[in-house]
Amino acid sequence: MARRSDHSRPELERLIVLEGHRHMADVGFARFSAREVAKRIGYSIGTIYNVFGSYDSLILAINARTITLWSDHLRGRLADCDGDRLECLVRSYFEFARDHRQAWSAIYDHRLPPDETPPEWYWRAISELIGIVDAEVAARLPHRSAEEAHALARSLLAAVHGHCVFDMTGTFALLGEARPVEAAVALVHGAVAAAATG
Repeated sequence: MARRSDHSRPELERLIVLEGHRHMADVGFARFSAREVAKRIGYSIGTIYNVFGSYDSLILAINARTITLWSDHLRGRLADCDGDRLECLVRSYFEFARDHRQAWSAIYDHRLPPDETPPEWYWRAISELIGIVDAEVAARLPHRSAEEAHALARSLLAAVHGHCVFDMTGTFALLGEARPVEAAVALVHGAVAAAATG
């Protein structure tokens, strides 16, 4: 098993994030253990905190990896899309959440203390993801300002996310909604069509 002297700090950071992400995907946020990650990579728990500074920073780094993978997934699906790009975007949103349930949920399960804000690198990962949605919505609204398209993209992202959460938690099943993805697609199409003609 590799020891401290076998990795540079950047290598060690990457190793911890990769193994931490695997662990998160296996057990979810509630059962995540930094000590287990340390055990898996053959280092002490103190090494992890020496690299990341805190448990919260470690979780943010793992969640940032999930967000980056999510962005890559959306881009890949859009690149292969030969139909309606907004529908492809919505479907790929649900697809990633369903295929990476534990890691995806951890993005929203983790909360920083009230007096702390995420670092710049974390905001960049989020901005990259949101930028994909912004670009697709703006492409449908050539006569609207960038600010209007941006505001609508945020609203639609929240609506699709809500549909996705209801799907993942079984709430839609309780409400009798058997086709949550199609419902989200219809909502997006309706809102974009209204903005385009309004």
